[in-house]
Amino acid sequence: MHFKYEEKNYSIERYPSSDNKSLRAWSAADEYLLKYLKENNISYTKPLIYNDRFGFLSTILSKQQPNIIINYKSQEKSLEINLKKHGIDLNTISKTRPLDKLKTPFDLVLIKIPKSLDLFRFQLNQLHESLKEDSLVVCAFMTKYFSAQILKIAEDYFEQREQSVAWKKARLLFLKKKRKVEKKELINSISYSKTKHFKQYYGVFSAKKIDQATLLLIQHLDVRLGHNKILDLACGNGILAHAALVNKPNAEIHLLDDSELAIASSKINIDSEKAYFHFNDTLDNFENNTFDLVISNPPFHFEHETNIEVALDLFKEVKRCLKKGGSFQLVTSNHLNSKTHLNKLFHKVIIVAQNEKFIVYHCV
Repeated sequence: MHFKYEEKNYSIERYPSSDNKSLRAWSAADEYLLKYLKENNISYTKPLIYNDRFGFLSTILSKQQPNIIINYKSQEKSLEINLKKHGIDLNTISKTRPLDKLKTPFDLVLIKIPKSLDLFRFQLNQLHESLKEDSLVVCAFMTKYFSAQILKIAEDYFEQREQSVAWKKARLLFLKKKRKVEKKELINSISYSKTKHFKQYYGVFSAKKIDQATLLLIQHLDVRLGHNKILDLACGNGILAHAALVNKPNAEIHLLDDSELAIASSKINIDSEKAYFHFNDTLDNFENNTFDLVISNPPFHFEHETNIEVALDLFKEVKRCLKKGGSFQLVTSNHLNSKTHLNKLFHKVIIVAQNEKFIVYHCV
């Protein structure tokens, strides 16, 4: 995937890679940001960049020593892959976590508006106090994903909001003159039962309620006496791990997610001396034959993309990490035909529950 900017050619890769050659590591919204900076001769150094999923903007703007907010482990890996590929010193880029306090005032902030508008609010809330009075925040989005809610959220933090004209079906949103707002910790509280609530940071999957797929899997979890070492894969706020511990309180439970905000949320909800949390997008750090039970509501979306490839790679890793006779219990959408893929990996794949939208599988 090649892109030319200021007479230099760039070849930006996606990580994880995809067999779908129509998928690129950037969109016209990213290009529009670069076009705006170049055509308006914007003078800046060390810009703050949000949601640069594959490192496209960070790589091209590396001479300006940007500060990148890292939400996902796969994002961090993708950034490093592309910086190394272009011979750029990794120390050129500053990396900040989504829950870190921003210390340096920023003149320029670039935001690729994420699919989760809760995450967009979370990010405006984080950057707000680090802005100068004359700072410029430039947001980019594809017009097909526009929502009036974007403007409502922006209005809570900025007095001036102006949209650009459309270009290649993309638009820019300029935010200026920050309002005086009270700094808040943006955490949702989600009811699970009369006595149990789960807390999670804005931007974590299923923000308003426990999603129906997860509830269906919980109803059909089969946690047995011999399941002493359990993995909650793509753990989100940790609700599946909680359900497993209700049945097996003394189990060693591992929670893994690509999202740092998900891991931070699960740490709030899981109180066990035998709980271990892993900010990662793969199972590379686990040895073969590690787990008695793996439970998962695996990801099938990559921002606005429906992408089964990530989940299929995880299925292969689960097979490697399960002990002999171990169980993989998961829920997927009906339309994904997951059974065909699972049958290639596991000796026995059983449908234990199904409704009009979701299927629960137990695999051995």
